[in-house]
Amino acid sequence: MNIGKMLRAKRRAKDESASERTVLIVGNPNVGKSLLFHRLTGRYVTVSNYPGTTVEISKGVMRHRGQTYRIIDTPGMYSLNPITDEERVARNMLLKSKDALVLHIVDAKCLDRMLPLTGELIEANLPIVLIVNMVDELEKRNQRIDQAALQSRLRIPVICAACLQNRGVSEIRQEIHGFFNR
Repeated sequence: MNIGKMLRAKRRAKDESASERTVLIVGNPNVGKSLLFHRLTGRYVTVSNYPGTTVEISKGVMRHRGQTYRIIDTPGMYSLNPITDEERVARNMLLKSKDALVLHIVDAKCLDRMLPLTGELIEANLPIVLIVNMVDELEKRNQRIDQAALQSRLRIPVICAACLQNRGVSEIRQEIHGFFNR
């Protein structure tokens, strides 16, 4: 066996072990799910400025501290009670992946509209990290998110991010790693 084949076989074995460490990215349309997916995996997903752009599941791999994690970008959803095919796909993925870590990404500018889905995910007893994205846009309006208060109120980890600027992504990677290595 040549070196190239050996390296590919080794990488394939690592990628298969990542199936035990799965991370689902969920949230409303247009909140930065696909951008976060790209930041974590290096893979691009076709996106546009209209709801329903990501209509299928995109899968990628994140490597961090010598470990491999399977990252899944789901279609946009507003609720665990699906109305559209996109929401049905995302909900079914959540139900099938009971051991997965859920990254619920929300738009900081309209947090109140996004938190009902967070509540549904918490009620479903899913392990969740809330990613409050686009905090940079709030800061331009001289507003901010009280991360500690939100985390205390929801009793889940909360990370403030601006994924477009890669802000908060290292904290997200750390949270993923910490979840699977407790």
